[in-house]
Amino acid sequence: MEAIAHIHTDLPTKFGVPRQCGLVKALKGRIVFTPKYREPEALRGLEDFTHIWLIWEFSQAVRDEWSPTVRPPRLGGNIRMGVFATRSPFRPNFLGLSCVRLERVELCGREGPELYVSGVDLMDGTPIFDIKPYVPYSDSHPDARGGFTTRLADRTLRVSFPEEARAPFTEEQQAAIIGILERDPRPHYHTDPERVYGMPFAGYDIRFRVREGVAEILEAVRLEERNGGKG
Repeated sequence: MEAIAHIHTDLPTKFGVPRQCGLVKALKGRIVFTPKYREPEALRGLEDFTHIWLIWEFSQAVRDEWSPTVRPPRLGGNIRMGVFATRSPFRPNFLGLSCVRLERVELCGREGPELYVSGVDLMDGTPIFDIKPYVPYSDSHPDARGGFTTRLADRTLRVSFPEEARAPFTEEQQAAIIGILERDPRPHYHTDPERVYGMPFAGYDIRFRVREGVAEILEAVRLEERNGGKG
């Protein structure tokens, strides 16, 4: 297989990427096709769908070996589950699957045909192997069971986002930051209320800590400044 496209998002690292697609609807992405696949005809009819499936690579998790069990961070990192009962990136073929909302199709974008999507759970630059339309009559299963994930779905934080930290971001980006922190991007075994975390987002380092169910954003520092001006 070869990548047909890459997605561009505001998240350059794994930390902060939502654990599932659709959880942070304000988080946007732009899909740019590789030169070989910049063919507008390949997108004919796609504009009639509201959602699409992305098949992509966990590019930061590629390794030579695999394990039949993994430790999902959402379970505290101490409980092992079968790899095929999880969505862990440490899989035999490192493939991810996401259903995202298709906001618009641009046949003559900055870099050829481009797709603009929302509700993404991919870091910037993730390779995409295939794109398929989401078909509601067959892809939707309202009576499905969620296994061990059911009891984890509703755990959220309140977010304190001071005005001075909001200043560098658009309203859409602010909503994305709030949505990410509401879902608590920390490993679940991290409980120190004094620990300060850094989340790279749109060229800034979002510094925050979590106390009594509240994610407190302390500051947003331009990454170039944090790296001593080296970028």
